[in-house]
Amino acid sequence: MNAKNHITLTGNLGATPELKTLASGDVVTTISLAIDMGYTDKDGKRVECTEWHRVVAWGRTAEIIASMDKGARVQLTGQLRSRSYTDSEGTTRFITEVKANNVMKIARRLKVAA
Repeated sequence: MNAKNHITLTGNLGATPELKTLASGDVVTTISLAIDMGYTDKDGKRVECTEWHRVVAWGRTAEIIASMDKGARVQLTGQLRSRSYTDSEGTTRFITEVKANNVMKIARRLKVAA
């Protein structure tokens, strides 16, 4: 992997992944990864928000992701990719996604009662 374009993300699968087999025989899955983030606003109140990332995986990595359920907590590594396409109305659209090279399911953090 190119060390200059390397990303590691930890988050939850936004939907149940679907594995697709292309005419070439290659397998692919595309998912949305939800990353919960938060910050403290100027009044000192905690504000929670979710950042969504589009992830595409091929081959064995796609198969591993497709075996997981919606909400599964995962850590993945890959590369950022940007591309353009023309939609059905003839408009050029641009998209940035993560091409996942490696994924592993991780345990959720346990909340300990005080």
